[in-house]
Amino acid sequence: MVSVRKVFVAVCVLLCFAGASFAADIALTSAGQSPDAMMVRVVLKKLGVEADSDPLMKPEGLTQKILIVVIGGSSKGLGAAGIDKDQEIARLSALLKAAAGKNVKILAMHVGGEGRRGKLSDEFITAVAPAADKLVVVEGGNADGIFTNLTKEKKTPIHGAPNVSGVAAPLKEILAEWGIPAK
Repeated sequence: MVSVRKVFVAVCVLLCFAGASFAADIALTSAGQSPDAMMVRVVLKKLGVEADSDPLMKPEGLTQKILIVVIGGSSKGLGAAGIDKDQEIARLSALLKAAAGKNVKILAMHVGGEGRRGKLSDEFITAVAPAADKLVVVEGGNADGIFTNLTKEKKTPIHGAPNVSGVAAPLKEILAEWGIPAK
């Protein structure tokens, strides 16, 4: 026969976990408000990896172990978010500083290739790339060496990919190295 105490403890445990919500180990945000972060979210889902996605993530919202910042400037996206380039760069600066202070790994991704480059995107690349622990860059995105030059001092590894779908392999490898299994 089961004791009343064991039933009580079991019910308490169930009630505690029933209301709990567990955050993912990965935070996903945009640098420049392009749709590229949504594409990375799709790749993560295909890998069976959950990510807390917030295109306007603030430092106080960062509780995860890994921060993925997808770089690609979109004036239309910035306008829709109700912010300008300078506000976005300030947000990113504060977020990256918070990540470093919390020992959160930072993965910067540029999946738009050469087509997502230009003055606006380059400003976000300049703001994010030096803070990254690793980068994934689609072919053509680093043709002029911008990522290489910005990460030279820190010797940050840059993983290439042929296209957006091709980022799955280096992404899976990096996440595994950082303790996040993917399929």
